[in-house]
Amino acid sequence: MAETKILSRRALLKQGGLALSVLALPFPIPTFLNLNDMTDNKNFDVIIVGGSYSGLSAAMALGRALRKVLIIDSGLPCNRQTPHSHNFLTQDGEKPANIADKAKKEVLQYDTVKFVTDLAINGKTTDKGFEVATQSGKIFTAKKLVFATGLKDRMLEIEGFSQCWGITVLHCPYCHGYEVKNQKTGILANGYGAFHLARLIHNWTKDLTVFTNGKSELTPEQTKEIKRHNIAVVEKEITALKHRDGVVEEILFSDSSSFELTAIYSRPPFEQHCKVPEILGCELTDQGLIKVDGFQKTTVDNVFACGDSSNPIRAVSYAVSTGNNTGVFLNNAMAEEDFIK
Repeated sequence: MAETKILSRRALLKQGGLALSVLALPFPIPTFLNLNDMTDNKNFDVIIVGGSYSGLSAAMALGRALRKVLIIDSGLPCNRQTPHSHNFLTQDGEKPANIADKAKKEVLQYDTVKFVTDLAINGKTTDKGFEVATQSGKIFTAKKLVFATGLKDRMLEIEGFSQCWGITVLHCPYCHGYEVKNQKTGILANGYGAFHLARLIHNWTKDLTVFTNGKSELTPEQTKEIKRHNIAVVEKEITALKHRDGVVEEILFSDSSSFELTAIYSRPPFEQHCKVPEILGCELTDQGLIKVDGFQKTTVDNVFACGDSSNPIRAVSYAVSTGNNTGVFLNNAMAEEDFIK
């Protein structure tokens, strides 16, 4: 049993070695203290795995609903190289890291929400809910889980690609297209993906070239339509992207030729950033996303998902929206369960 003592305010300060005046403290110190509560509790109403935009948004909704929440985050968001975020009201042009930092400070003002920097590596169901194990060896329990872990992009094996990713090698014209409008732009893709991007990016620039990095997989009809809009298709094998601190300057080909440009759109393959949803049995879609219903519920009872890990619309604003919805839906479910007990 935990040792419990009743101490005066001055005794508490002395025991903790704090050389402060009690009167200078901006808050009252409780006179009843469980000494084992000096470390964080390991049991929560909800564990949110992933503490970026969607996870923090879900945590805010749940914190305001007085739910005891733990956020576990590894600190490796997929957009960590991206210098600016766009198409998000009140935050247009802000650095993604600054948005996340501000959001984290706001969320942690709610005293029922805790944050741990760690990597969730395993999980299992229990008779009371779930256990989540982290890379550092900690185990936390909760009645409900939310996965807001996002996706891990698998960088193409082209020298310079990863260094330019999120800076001048872009995945989303809605996030970055305005900033490179009317510039000499490439599309690094093949097949239908190249055709889709060509139609889309053509709205932002007419100086556009498709690079298939090998034999084109476009259909004759797609090729004809692309060329009708004066978009060239280059099938040469790419060896490298020449760049300066992530700012692309040229595409270098295996035949020693090159092509100057200032921006490239590409959508490389991806995988789930966290494997715990699959360990717990959450189904994935054909695209590799966590399958959710209209209430952000996964195929496993009491497990929810939001943000990039469960939706192809990879934008900060949309991640925030789905996170908030998840927090509301989850709290409603818990309120209904609590009310009928």
